[in-house]
Amino acid sequence: MTDVAIIGAGPYGLSAAAYFRHKGISFRIFGRPMDSWLSHMPKGMVLKSDGFASNIYDPEEAFTLERFCSERGIPYSDATPVSLETFAAYGLAFREQMVPELEDKQVVGLDRSSDGFVLRLDDGETAKAKRVVLAIGITHFQYMPDSLAHLPSELMSHSFRHQNLEGFKARSVVVIGGGASALDLAGLLHESGAEVQLVARRASLKFHSMPTGKPRSLWQQIRHPKSGLGPGLRSRFYANAPGLFYYLPESVRLHVVRTSLGPSGGWFIKEKVVGRVPLLLNCTLLHAEAQGDKVRLHLRTGDGAEREILTQHVIAATGYKVNMERLQFVSTEIRSKVKVLGGSPVLSPQFESSVPGLYFIGVASTNSFGPVMRFAFGAGFAASIVTRAIEKARSKDPAFVPAPRVMSATK
Repeated sequence: MTDVAIIGAGPYGLSAAAYFRHKGISFRIFGRPMDSWLSHMPKGMVLKSDGFASNIYDPEEAFTLERFCSERGIPYSDATPVSLETFAAYGLAFREQMVPELEDKQVVGLDRSSDGFVLRLDDGETAKAKRVVLAIGITHFQYMPDSLAHLPSELMSHSFRHQNLEGFKARSVVVIGGGASALDLAGLLHESGAEVQLVARRASLKFHSMPTGKPRSLWQQIRHPKSGLGPGLRSRFYANAPGLFYYLPESVRLHVVRTSLGPSGGWFIKEKVVGRVPLLLNCTLLHAEAQGDKVRLHLRTGDGAEREILTQHVIAATGYKVNMERLQFVSTEIRSKVKVLGGSPVLSPQFESSVPGLYFIGVASTNSFGPVMRFAFGAGFAASIVTRAIEKARSKDPAFVPAPRVMSATK
């Protein structure tokens, strides 16, 4: 039996594994490395996060994105957004150097046992662990509005399903949404030769400001400090103090999570959308209906008028909502015992759920630790806290014998 099983191999799972490895905590980690980035985000996309905020974390900071780019001859700047291709390649290289233990297997079942947890893997193996860290990212939490959910898959899909957009060339497509995913898809679909339109409830689109490259005054640095979530005092707090965020009143935390860092696109996507893609803003989708091989969308505009669009495909770039019930690989018994709030697990200051030994890191921990848990920048904090918690729990085990620390593979 291993000390910990990590489920998920994105930035959070890989960071946790690197910390466990360094501390000599025995673990197994399961999942396809960087799956969301490699399989579920469109080619040509650029991350909104700056370079310094796009690291995957190990306790010695031995393999940063900057180091990876330097070794590969890839241009890098702390203030320059990172391409999807570069970030995914970095994640795979991090896995090879820092987490060679990763097993490219899927966990299809998770249940309790008398001394911990039992995991069923897709190859038929059964594994046991005293504790489990769920680092599952957004994979299970795609949100689809009821107004679209009834449409057949050949006519409607979620943005999570699209990595290669070439199949939409010369086809009519409507993208629903006003956030980064919607804007990225609309711009990239246009470049791929699709006849794309963007429909959003927002009256106007928001984009990040383009870096000027000019030195900032001391007052500007104080008033709008740089952070892993963008400039500003609030963003700095959310990015750098998730442990303090945890102790805010519940109503405040939920409000911040719901309203902060709202839908917006990177500055680099603006020129690919504005003036190139037809925009239907301040429009609400009333309902949709399949008509042969097309979809008819019924919209209400901001002035109360109704409008219809006939298209060959609809892509819902409508985001993600954490919901424990979507985790069907987790047993009914465990799901029934995990205390939730608004679908998200209620966590301790150590990321532990109400089921002892079951931890959630990444997007599922956002309601507890704030908006930073939606971004890779939060992975280092989560990994360090969970590592300390597990070290403390192991030290109380009468049979515990400290294992030697493992030096980083890059040393």
